[in-house]
This record gives sequence, structure tokens and C-alpha cells, in this order.
Amino acid sequence: MTEGKRRRGLTAASALLGGVMVLSACSGGGDDAGSSGGGGKGASQAQVDEAAAKKTSEAQIKITPKDGSNNASINNSAAVAVTKGTLTEVTMTTTDGTVVEGEIAADKKSWKPSVQLERATAYKLTATAEDSKGRAAHENASFTTVSPANSFIGNFTPDDGSTVGVGMPVSINFDKAIANKAEVQKGITVSTSSGQEVACHWFNPNRMDCRPEDYWQENSTVTLKLALDGVEGAEGVYGVQQKTVNFKIGRNQVSVVDAETKQMKVTQDGKTVRTIPISAGSPENKTWEGQMVISEKFKETRMDGATVGFTDDDGKGEYDIKDVPHAMRLSNSGTFLHGNYWGAKSIFGSANTSHGCIGLADTQGANDPNTPGAWFYDNSIVGDVVVVKNTGDKTVAPDNGLNGWNMDWAQWKAGSAV
Repeated sequence: MTEGKRRRGLTAASALLGGVMVLSACSGGGDDAGSSGGGGKGASQAQVDEAAAKKTSEAQIKITPKDGSNNASINNSAAVAVTKGTLTEVTMTTTDGTVVEGEIAADKKSWKPSVQLERATAYKLTATAEDSKGRAAHENASFTTVSPANSFIGNFTPDDGSTVGVGMPVSINFDKAIANKAEVQKGITVSTSSGQEVACHWFNPNRMDCRPEDYWQENSTVTLKLALDGVEGAEGVYGVQQKTVNFKIGRNQVSVVDAETKQMKVTQDGKTVRTIPISAGSPENKTWEGQMVISEKFKETRMDGATVGFTDDDGKGEYDIKDVPHAMRLSNSGTFLHGNYWGAKSIFGSANTSHGCIGLADTQGANDPNTPGAWFYDNSIVGDVVVVKNTGDKTVAPDNGLNGWNMDWAQWKAGSAV
């Protein structure tokens, strides 16, 4: 090999080795002095992560429910909480952009909506918080509340804040059939300031009534608590109610209708306050016997016989009176205690002529306060008891209206699911 060829070969080898050295330096795998910290050029991945962590907020935001949840509660969803920091902004909207009002707590550690959420609605929540060094943290979640098809509610009576008679049960009618009766009943409590024991009875999968052994103590307060949110009433069907209801029991008024003597004795707190002549159901259309509770009051109402099975050959009602005065419902099947202006005054106290209702003398228009019908209407409240006897008919069914008092205490308690 000539001297020129040898030199050219050394030069090529040197260049090749130089290329290897450059490639090795670009790999970043060494820990030589050329590496620098702080995320700068040449930093290791561990050093980059460490530097990023120093810039990250310590605040930790939690949104309930979890992102993507379905069948979320309309009561307890949309809760936002933060630890190691304070909330600075929370925004909640529906999918169409409607803003849901809410409020950050005074300590800035939590947020909740100011209104109840709607069923079957998609919501989006975004939250921002800061830690003690002012570093911001962000979190967001989207969820959909439980749909009507997958939820149930209990329509209850009496209303919150109302004053009712001593016979008024707590009656709950569910909009879906309840299969898990025990679980649902455990979510419902009824208590009274009088200390009376209260038991609940299921008439069917959609209705549960609650009452004490004897009538409520007059002037007591009854509390109904519905803690049904998230309770599975049937497979895939959940409760959504979370509510407390209070109502007051008024004076003790019990009226006894005797179809044989054709008189009604009205008692308040055990004392007779008035005896009123009546006309009950005729021998062909006897009035139910038993303990009945006034469930509705109407100053005037229409009564059409066709709606309760009293029809002529042409299919029309045997009667159709559009302005019955001072009507008070005693059963769901159409038994009323009401004023009567169309019958002769002589029938009251002497003859039973109705289709099953109990009539009191009254005037058309319901404007004369001096009639027996008006007096009884004005002195009665929903929940008052009317006991009917000596009609010759059978006792009204306990679930026909609010008439569970016609079941003895042992039978009543046997209908409990817990």
C-alpha cells in the first residue's frame, strides 16, 4: 500500500468513528457531564417529569358522579369537593347550554346545585381550584340522570304543612310496581309527636298506607320521611325522592251515621256538637258500612251515575246532577256525603232514597251557610272520620278510599314487608 492510500483509509475510518460518537450522543442514554437538569436540553425523562411535577397544583378535585355515569341521582349528583386547595369556579350546564345555578360553600371546599336536577337529562360539570401557591387544577365530568323509565316516585297524601283529621292515613301510591317492597319500606319512616306506634301495610305493589292502631292523637304532628334516592324498587328501577313532610292533626271529629234512625251524630273531642237528619242509600242501593275517611271536599261538583255504574237502558246515567253542593268523598267507588237540594225536605230523617250516598238538606248554589249541608262542610276537614252503620250492606273495603281502619291491627301489621 502506498503512503497516499494508507492516509486515505485512516481518514475514512476516523470519519466513521466520529459518526458513531455523534449518534451515541443523540441517544440521551449517558449520564455524562453534558446532561443538564430542569427540563433543559439534554435532560433525562425522569428529570423532565420531576420538573413538571413542581409546576402542578396540589389541589385535588372530586366530582360526583363519575364521568360517564348513567342513572345518576337527581338529588345527590353534581357534588364537587376539593382537598389541598379551594374552588375558584364551577360551571354546570345541560347539553343545550342551559346553566344550572349553584353555589360554592363559604369555605370554598365544596359546591352543589341550588335546584333539583331533572330526570333523563345530560349534564356537564367543569371545576377549577387553586392550591396554597396559586397553582390551578381542573376537572370535568359529564353524566346523565336517571330516566323516568328507570325510576319511580311515590305520590303521597297528605300534603306537607296541612292540617288533617284524626283518621287521615299516610297513603303512598307508586308510579311503578314495587317488587322489592322491603327495601322501599325501609326507606320510608312515619313518626308522630304523640309517640304512637305506626305500621305500614301494602295493599298491592303500587300502594302502601301507614297508620297507628287507633286514630291519630288530636293536635299531634306526624312526620313522613322519604329516603328513596337510589333504592332499587324493581330490577333496574330506582327511587329518586329525598324528602321530609310534616303535617298536623287537628281536633278529633268523628261523625256516626245511623241509616236505621236516619240521623248523623257529630262529635268533636268526644262531645256531641250536633245531630243532623240524613238520607242514606235506598234498600236497592245500600250505603257501605264501616269507618270512612273524608278524602276530598268540593263546594260544588257534578255527579253522573254513569261513572259509577248506574245507567239506564240507553247507557246514560240514571242521574246527572251538575251542581251537587258541599260534597265530601268517602270512597273511591263514588260514595259521598253531600248536600241535597232536589229531594223533598221531608225525606231527611225519615227515608233512605239515594243511590248509596249520604244526603243532607241543602240549597242549590251552595251559598246558604244555614243549611245542614253547609254547616257540616264548613266544620269538616280532610281526614275526618265518618262511621256508617245499620245500612244492611257489607263493610267498605279497606283500600276503597282511605279506609284502612276497617282492618284490625293484626291484619294491618301482617301487610308490612319489614
